[in-house]
Amino acid sequence: MMIVTTLPISECRTDFVAYADVCFREFGDRVLHWTTFNEANIFALGGYDLGVTPPGRCSPPFGINCTRGNSSNEPYIVGHNILLAHASAARLYQKKYKVTQHGFVGLNLFAYWFVPYTNAMEDAIATQRANDFYVGWIVNPLVFGDYPDIVKQNAGTRIPAFTKHESKQLKGSFDFLGVNQYNRLYIKDKPCSLEMESRDFSADMAVQLICQRTQRNGTLNDTPRVEYLHGFIGSLLDAVRNGSNTRGYFTWSFLDVFELLDGYESSFGLYYVDLDDKGLKRHPKLSADWYSNFLKGGSIGPDEVIVAEKKTSASS
Repeated sequence: MMIVTTLPISECRTDFVAYADVCFREFGDRVLHWTTFNEANIFALGGYDLGVTPPGRCSPPFGINCTRGNSSNEPYIVGHNILLAHASAARLYQKKYKVTQHGFVGLNLFAYWFVPYTNAMEDAIATQRANDFYVGWIVNPLVFGDYPDIVKQNAGTRIPAFTKHESKQLKGSFDFLGVNQYNRLYIKDKPCSLEMESRDFSADMAVQLICQRTQRNGTLNDTPRVEYLHGFIGSLLDAVRNGSNTRGYFTWSFLDVFELLDGYESSFGLYYVDLDDKGLKRHPKLSADWYSNFLKGGSIGPDEVIVAEKKTSASS
């Protein structure tokens, strides 16, 4: 369901809750876990700051081919709206359906793994600031009832404030939190962004994002993905052992799939899809062999990455 900024927040929330009510009523006997919004932060930024996803609202110089919108304040208004709509839908389920359906309502967001670009204190602080903006912007209101201080400070009056009642409704309005993560970004402090006369979300964050990208070609021997899976699963296990209430994870994705922003240029799958073949033939990548071995009870140690790589190279 699309939430647009041309409607009052209360009207959008009413419509969304009515929509959620229908879903809960009609599918609640078969659906146990509900996610109100997928990648809530990217929904607001992509559609109302950069203009690269529906409804394509943005303003120069921040967005792409902008014809309408305001990148300086609309992402914050939409994010605010999303949070209130989520809380209202979650409270509805709690009051009306929880006792009989025994389901769970949560929210999903997008997150990078941010790493300081250097050992400088400025980059370490900037990395925390990036997390506050990308993750805290959505999660803090759900846990504490308000936005992170640095987000409110840098966005100023462009970010709406919660009333006491809204803050109370938001706190604890989720049974689980989903996180989509694709890659790592290095963070470099960029304080000059705050001196811009007109700022958007990225400028308010005041960081430079530095990425390393694996191209689609030559991805059968995807050692970086294996190392990522190995590190992520191992760290997740450590977190659980240290008390994290993590219930599970999904590997994205089984096959190379169409991505909203990249089309078929991204190659996230464990299986490579040959787009030049009329039958779209599938080929298992190194990561598919490694993950299959892991699921069968094999070791997840780094040595397994090397063994799998040699095995794949020998068979190709």
